Amino acid sequence: MAGYKIMVVDDDSNICELLRLYLEKEGFDTVIAEDGVRALALFDTAQPDLVLLDVMMPHLDGWQVCRELRKKTQCPIIMLTAKGEVFDKVLGLDLGADDYITKPFEAKEVIARIKAVLRRCGRDNAEKARVVEFDGLYINMENYELKVRGKAVDTPPKEMELIFHLASNPNRVYTRDQLLDEVWGFEYYGDSRTVDVHVKRLREKLEGVSESWTLKTVWGVGYKFEVKES
Repeated sequence: MAGYKIMVVDDDSNICELLRLYLEKEGFDTVIAEDGVRALALFDTAQPDLVLLDVMMPHLDGWQVCRELRKKTQCPIIMLTAKGEVFDKVLGLDLGADDYITKPFEAKEVIARIKAVLRRCGRDNAEKARVVEFDGLYINMENYELKVRGKAVDTPPKEMELIFHLASNPNRVYTRDQLLDEVWGFEYYGDSRTVDVHVKRLREKLEGVSESWTLKTVWGVGYKFEVKES
């Protein structure tokens, strides 16, 4: 994966240097930001392909940085933190993080996670137009645009990715764990309520749009984008 640039954001210089060594050994370019303020200032000029973002930092914490980045970019973000509670994981995912690694970590695991996220969200995939259309529904992942009955609807990135994933595979049933793995790309141990929250928000946007399809709960299993046969 030579040619990809990784931004490491952490106030611990030892961790930054360790990650730089491993990343450059794997052929990645790296840029270091020692805090959240510096990361936001550097982002536009550095144009990284992925951000490794620590949570516990002075001035601006990782949650705030993630929220600000998501206002302007879909660049993949992996949260890197000493915290491992389920609440923190759910919060990171809800804010638009693509993965979550808990300290202390193995450098090989970090590299593997980075490669997995880049394969899923990287430039090769981004260059392919991804559009799904059904009656009254238009999803364009090239520019993260959702239209309902022809009108653009403001939709957070993870909700977009979730409805696109389901609608791209009509009538296929997914468990919550499958959706966390395939949409969030996240090896998740614990509560999967974050999927339910995102489905509920999507239903509020899509309620009553068409009788030919629906975002359906399969009780005891998970969810599917059900399309009725014409």
